[in-house]
Amino acid sequence: MADQEGGAAAAATGVPFDVRRVMESLPHRYPMLLVDRVEEMVIDQRIVAVKAVTMNELFFQGHFPGRPIMPGVMIIEALAQAAGVLAVESLGLAHSGKLVYFMSIENAKFRNPVEPGVLLRLECDLIQRRGPVWKFGGKAYVGDKLATQADFTAMIADPPATPD
Repeated sequence: MADQEGGAAAAATGVPFDVRRVMESLPHRYPMLLVDRVEEMVIDQRIVAVKAVTMNELFFQGHFPGRPIMPGVMIIEALAQAAGVLAVESLGLAHSGKLVYFMSIENAKFRNPVEPGVLLRLECDLIQRRGPVWKFGGKAYVGDKLATQADFTAMIADPPATPD
């Protein structure tokens, strides 16, 4: 873990990185990949990522016709995916096949709607790490307006075994 006390600088990665690099860390693909770019990352500490919200998202077809709004659960999923990139990159597990599983969501609050045509800024901070279990605090912004916030816990694990 990077130590900021004692004058040592936190370990920052070679960011920004694009969606191809994001896909090296996450198994998600269209239509479930909700992180388009990573703009800032400090290993074992923090990530800032972006999701370009477009009218082409499948969920806008029914949420809601005539008044498209990104579902809150999708915003939280985007935050969790950003946090997953941070965890995988912090552990050096890109291309390893490891998965990041949701364990809990707490204190979720939805402050402002997210509509098509915006950049959703995803900010996640590592709160606690115990073995394979990681706890994060996440906030999603449109411009300077807070859209959603939540605390969530995830676990790094091997994918399930495939039957023979």
